[in-house]
Amino acid sequence: MASFQEKVYPVRKSKKVSNKKEKSKFSNGVYKIVKKIPRGEVLNYKQVARAVGLPRAFRAVGNALNKNTDIKIPCHRVVKSNGSVGGYRHGQKKKIALLRKEGIMIYHGKVTS
Repeated sequence: MASFQEKVYPVRKSKKVSNKKEKSKFSNGVYKIVKKIPRGEVLNYKQVARAVGLPRAFRAVGNALNKNTDIKIPCHRVVKSNGSVGGYRHGQKKKIALLRKEGIMIYHGKVTS
């Protein structure tokens, strides 16, 4: 016999739907765009999201880049739209060092032109 709680809040047996393909498709799109950013240049998260075809997915771009483990993809070349350096899997100091090594000027944590 079902308990009161089970009657009021029935437990739904959900099908295991994997979004892995969708996520990897999105992530792979992000990685493809970021891989094309030339040395010494940056894009912001919003620009990458637009290039992937989802202009409002700029936070998802950041999440995808944070999960990246492929060293061939230069995630450090993506910054915030306000010019701030933003986050990086290996720490913000490492990101700043990599950007400076590539000739990008950074002043008070922001990319300057």
